[in-house]
Formats: sequence, structure tokens, C-alpha cells
Amino acid sequence: MQRGRGAVSQPAGRFEQLDRAPIDDGWYRDDSELPPLRTEVSNEHARRILSRNQSPDVPFDRAINPYRGCEHGCIYCFARPTHAYLGLSPGLDFETRLRAKVNAAERLRAELSAPGYRCAPINIGAATDAYQPIEREYRITRQVLEELAACSHPLTIVTKSALVERDIDLLAPMARKRLAAVYVTITTLDARLARAWEPRAAAPWRRLRTIRRLSDAGIPVGVSVAPLAPFLNEPELEAILGQAADAGATSAFYTILRLPWELREVFGDWLASAYPDRARRVMNRLREMRGEAPDGPRVNDPRFFSRMKGQGAWAELLRLRFQLAVRRLGLNRERVDLRSDLFVPPARGPVPAAGDSRRPARECEVPAQGSLFQTL
Repeated sequence: MQRGRGAVSQPAGRFEQLDRAPIDDGWYRDDSELPPLRTEVSNEHARRILSRNQSPDVPFDRAINPYRGCEHGCIYCFARPTHAYLGLSPGLDFETRLRAKVNAAERLRAELSAPGYRCAPINIGAATDAYQPIEREYRITRQVLEELAACSHPLTIVTKSALVERDIDLLAPMARKRLAAVYVTITTLDARLARAWEPRAAAPWRRLRTIRRLSDAGIPVGVSVAPLAPFLNEPELEAILGQAADAGATSAFYTILRLPWELREVFGDWLASAYPDRARRVMNRLREMRGEAPDGPRVNDPRFFSRMKGQGAWAELLRLRFQLAVRRLGLNRERVDLRSDLFVPPARGPVPAAGDSRRPARECEVPAQGSLFQTL
């Protein structure tokens, strides 16, 4: 197990022809801790920065992901399989080999100024945390927010990082005009579990403080309890909602753990390593909530509506527990109704060339993929 990393394995992406696995032949024994894996960041010059989706169970139809991969290393992240599109592993590669879309702000300005653009809230951080550690240096998310603030474009943010507090100076004025809302993800209050399955994200107590600081600044804050995994963080559901409400959250939502594509193997390997005493129980319960497929029980259900909340008795029990808790805590308010009528398209003009970045990193250009929410 790599210290400070989530995944314990490196399965090949589903598009690769070859897979490699280490085999112990008994000749060499070294029980010392593995050396730490360094994070590698490459510059990417995106052709487009707005990704679209037509998913009926997602509350937005467009999103911005300033980075590919995420250094937080959350073992449960549904976006891990997208690294296969880059010829990389959804395992350790996803959290150590990152892509930074260094021209995101320029491309965003170009897309917002297009004659046919129609304004609607943009979600930031749908598939990769926009405030992961490398944002401190790259500041791509900050640049994107500056573009959106300048043209009064509504936005929502989903993050589990305290770094979002850095941008309160932009978000608070937008919130006063009903142009911004933030959702802070808290999956557990247990420090041990947090270190194991989201090793480089902010500690749970720090995220609660972030909710308080955003709320005190007048920014609408919701709590995302996503994902819920049976027998891991599921018993904490009511406690998480209660502490989030005490910190100033006004809304909440949850999802059930999804294991699309290679994530089934990545999560399964981690579970067997970190919690061998309950690994079988966790996977069996997930199968119960995902129903039967023609070829037998499954741990992932890609169908709309069912994929987020599951089905069966256990899924229904979680739904009732959540509804009772949010009603008691006053978290059952509707999502903030953001305004789109204040949008003023940015002035059209020459957009800086993709090669103008001053960062001395390896460069690449990757076309936008299809909707993550449709493919996973």
C-alpha cells in the first residue's frame, strides 16, 4: 500500500490490449515501506472546456472540469474509469498522473461569447475536484471563476477541499445576486476512514469549518453525502447531516456507491486490503441494491434514476432515513434557484493561442469526451 494514496492496485484501462501484474516468485523479500509516488502534472490545451450531458437524473446540463484525474485519491470516485481514455490506469495513475487544462479560462470565454450560447448554471467539479492540491499553484479554477463573475454567469461548485475559501471574495458577491452556490462533500466523520478512502482531501472537521465560513459569508451551502457505502460510512448518515446543519448547511443530497468499469476492481482491491473483515458484506449489500442482470448479480447499475439511489429494501431504508433526517434538521429545502437573466456575454475578441502557456510541462491536446454521466 502506498502511503498517502487511495488505490492499492494499478489495473489496466479497459481499452488496453495488455495487462501487467507483479508476481512474487519468492526470490526477493523487502518488507520496507514503498517509496512515495510523486504526482506528475501535464499541461493540456483543451479544444472545449464546457462538457454537456442530457442525463435526466443530474440537476445540470453543463459542467467544467479544470483538471483530469484528482490527487485527493478518493477510492470510490466514479470518474476513475475516465483515465482509461488517456491510456492510463484508473488506479494509482488517476491520482498521480494529472492533466491541467491551462487554457480553460480562454476557452470558456470563447464558448460563452459564441452567438448561439444560452445561459444556464454551470457545475464546477462534477468529475474531478476543482480545488484539489495542484489548484494552489495552477489557479485554473480561480481564473474560471473570474470569467464567470465578470459576465454574471450562474454556477455551482462541488468540492471536499477547504481551498474554496480562497475564492469567497468572488463567490460572496455572486451569491448576493443569486449566481452561486457551493456543495461540500462529507462522506464520513471518522478520521481513520477518511484517511483510508480519501487520503489527500481535507479532514472532515476542516470541511465542516468550510461550510461555516461559506455560510457566514452569505454563500448558500449544501452538504453532499456521496457516496454512501453499506457498513462503511452508511451508519454515519444522520450524524453527518446533523453536524453539517449545525455548521450552516441548508440543503443536502446523497448517492449510493457506484462501481462502473474498472472501479469495481480498484475499489474491491482496496476494500480487501483496508477492511478485510467486512469486505464480503459490503459487496453483497451493494449487489442487493443494484439488482439482477441477465448474467447474474451486479455491483453497478448504469440506468438513469436507479444508478444514483439503488433499489430494493436497503435502498428504500436509506431513502427513508435520509428524508426523516433532512426534515428534522431543516435541510430539505430546494436547491438554490440561480438566476440566468443577468448574464452578459463576454466581448468577443482574439483568444490567446493554446501554446501561450508559460508552464514548462509536457503538453498535449485531447478532445472532449462524451458525458461522464451518460457513459458511467
